[in-house]
Amino acid sequence: MKKDYAFFAMMARLKWIDRWALMRNSEEENLSEHSLEVAMLSHALCIIGNTRFGKDLDAEHAALLGMYHDVSEILTGDMPTPVKYRSLEIKHAYKQIEKDANESLLTLLPEDMQDAFRHVLFSDVEHAYEAKLVKCADKLSAYIKCIQEKKAGNDEFADAESSAINSVKDMGLPEAEVFLEEFLPAYSRTLDAIKPVL
Repeated sequence: MKKDYAFFAMMARLKWIDRWALMRNSEEENLSEHSLEVAMLSHALCIIGNTRFGKDLDAEHAALLGMYHDVSEILTGDMPTPVKYRSLEIKHAYKQIEKDANESLLTLLPEDMQDAFRHVLFSDVEHAYEAKLVKCADKLSAYIKCIQEKKAGNDEFADAESSAINSVKDMGLPEAEVFLEEFLPAYSRTLDAIKPVL
C-alpha cells in the first residue's frame, strides 16, 4: 500500500491563519492572501531589478520564495511583530522555531521531493539577493495593508504604516525605490481611477 503525504493539505491551511491578530481590521487578511501578494511583489521587484538595473535575478524563484515564505506559521501561528522583535533573544529563538517548523513540514513530502522544496523553504547563497527582495516584498505587503486600512477610515494601523515604510526604505534597495515611486501611488486611488479602458 502506498503512503500518502500531507504537505499540500498543510499548505491549504494557510487560509486559516489570520494576520494582524492584535489589530482591529476593517478587512481581515489571511496568510494565503498575504503570501500571494508577497509572491507577486517579489516577482515584480526582480523584474524591476532586471529591466531597470541590468541584474540577472531569478524572478520565478523569488515568486516561489514569496509564496512559501510564511508557511512555518501553519505550525507556529502568526506571532505579532512587536513580540517577535522585542529582543535579540526572542528574535533568534523564533527564527529557530521557524526553521524547525519548516524542517517538520519537509517530512510531509516524499523523500525524493524534499530537496526541491528545501530550496524554497530555506534561503540559499545562490538566491540571496532574491531572498532579500522577498523580505522587502513582505514589508511592502504590510505597508499596502496599512494604506488600505487607512482608506477604510481605520487609524489603528497608523504606527504600523510608518514602521513598514521605514523598514522598506531602510533596506536601501533600488528596486523598492522604483516600486514606491511608480506603483505605490495607485493603491490610494479608487477602482474607477485605476481600471484600464476597455
